[in-house]
Amino acid sequence: MKGLNDKVAIVAGAAPGNIGGAAALRLAAEGMKVVVADYNQAAAGALADEIRSSGGAALPVAFDITDEGSVKHLIDVTTATYHRVDGLFNVAADLSPRAFGSDTDVTDVSVDVWRHTLDVNLTGYFYMIRHTLAIMISQGGGSIINTMSSSVWMGETNHVAYQSSKSGLIGLTRHTASLGGKHGVRTNLLSPGVILTKAALSATTEEWRAEILKGVRSPRLGFPEDIAGVVAFLFSDDALYINGQSLLVDGGANFT
Repeated sequence: MKGLNDKVAIVAGAAPGNIGGAAALRLAAEGMKVVVADYNQAAAGALADEIRSSGGAALPVAFDITDEGSVKHLIDVTTATYHRVDGLFNVAADLSPRAFGSDTDVTDVSVDVWRHTLDVNLTGYFYMIRHTLAIMISQGGGSIINTMSSSVWMGETNHVAYQSSKSGLIGLTRHTASLGGKHGVRTNLLSPGVILTKAALSATTEEWRAEILKGVRSPRLGFPEDIAGVVAFLFSDDALYINGQSLLVDGGANFT
């Protein structure tokens, strides 16, 4: 991809086996210096070690996306180390049983789950952009990618907090695209469909995956590497004229 070598990327929500982890590996392979940021310090460290063992540049940073002070620390460490931020991939999410597993419908979801989900998926992304955008504007350009979900368009009968928080990213993304666009900062939305992350593979059966595949126009379900390639493209100079857009990457699912 054009224009990625020696640039600096933050992947907020990067751990082995997930979308952020695959993106960090792909960006490093493209020559970017990658800040591997995750709530799990050990996971961030393991992924950074994997990148460095392959000759790439990586800096692991543990952070809490719901804590603005922690987010600011992440950005400060990045700029102190690499002196710029060229790409920001917001992909952090809490898919634990405590959060996503307890996210039911509007009639009975707990207020605590609702608030926590919005804190992670919407307010946390707001914090990341808030502390990164000015840096990108001052250096004359950059690319921000927010992760939505195809579930927003499906209108599932459960996961109301998740869908609502992800829907809010449409407004945040287009606002940021307008605010930064004239300064060379592009902001786009990436909406994955069913992606077979390590967690998804362990939480689903072959029968369930086969049933889902019936509703997808492609011959297989997605893998984290499929999303990683799109992230690299949107960060690259090949995508300089793409701004404020929502890209659905779901293999052509019939149910979105």
